Amino acid sequence: MTQFQLSAALVAALKERGLKIASVESCTAGLISKIITDAPGASEIFDLGITTYSNEMKTAMVGVPKEVLDMYGAVSPETARAMADGIRRVSGADIGVSSTGIAGPGGGSPEKPVGLVYTAVSTVKGTQVKRLLIDKPGADRDYIRNAAAEAILLNVLELLSGND
Repeated sequence: MTQFQLSAALVAALKERGLKIASVESCTAGLISKIITDAPGASEIFDLGITTYSNEMKTAMVGVPKEVLDMYGAVSPETARAMADGIRRVSGADIGVSSTGIAGPGGGSPEKPVGLVYTAVSTVKGTQVKRLLIDKPGADRDYIRNAAAEAILLNVLELLSGND
């Protein structure tokens, strides 16, 4: 599925259900928002997208608790969950999605290598967090970002199809 096909499928599924989505992104640098809004009609289902690399802005903009960032770090399942829950709350959207990770080429460590991404999808039914390790040989920053953005939006589509 191309990114445009993914966008069109997501927009159609959300419109059909009368749902809205919002995003807060770190490592994907706005790519989730871009993919969502590539399809015509996206303005009916997408109200807000925030991109921030700053822990301070994660706290100020979407309410990620400073304690979560201090204890677990920006790249953690706990932070991804707080980001997704926060964007859903701040935007009033039905679905909040988040991404946080290490797109490289630097910044990785043995515990948190380049290609480690946590994504989260928050709905009224709860928040699902996924750990991705995008370690394809030769994967660069763009590949990691694209793979992570596509994975989270496919996850949203799967969750929507499970709600029927």
